[in-house]
Amino acid sequence: MNTPQLNRLGELGVANAYEASGREGLIDIPLIQLLPGSRAAGPARTVLCGQDDNLMVHAVIEQIQPGEVLVLSMPEPAPVALIGELLTIQIKFRDAAAILVDAAVRDVEELVKLGLPIWTRFVRVKGATKTKVGKLNVPVSVGGTRISLGDIVVLDADGGVCVKRERAEEVLKASEARFEKEARLRKKLAAGEISYNLHGLREVVEKNRRNS
Repeated sequence: MNTPQLNRLGELGVANAYEASGREGLIDIPLIQLLPGSRAAGPARTVLCGQDDNLMVHAVIEQIQPGEVLVLSMPEPAPVALIGELLTIQIKFRDAAAILVDAAVRDVEELVKLGLPIWTRFVRVKGATKTKVGKLNVPVSVGGTRISLGDIVVLDADGGVCVKRERAEEVLKASEARFEKEARLRKKLAAGEISYNLHGLREVVEKNRRNS
């Protein structure tokens, strides 16, 4: 998937991609979006840190490619800061599209000033150790969803979704179709029509009443 396609998938958003994919890949955890209004979509660069340890975050930096979403995880999510200002400076220099942290971040004001989109499960100052060797570029589980190297991670104010790389173009096409359909529906709703009728929901309720 090329950069314009990734940018478009990011513009179409998490909810659209999730529905267009057949409701697959939801990153089903509450995420804190550090930069209000930010959106991102890019191939995942995955990191499985040792528990409460960020050694592998330091190790992955030299591998980051422009446009990637860095996905940081541990065996068990915990409110331990895997990144702060100094690591984020390095990640931003490598032109990552965003960071998804299934743990904590700290130095929030500084991170906001840096301007790199970040989504995190926790904000905590508790520091990580740097002694446990984890794994890079392996499948990780975040919010009940398996994210593999190169899968497309989409993030916005609604949270996140993972689109398997082999389905990315298919999901983009379905997302565009869904966007166009909703645009037509939006005009009807703005003109006073109601979804209860447009979606055939009235018939569902009346049929239920007749059969009860």
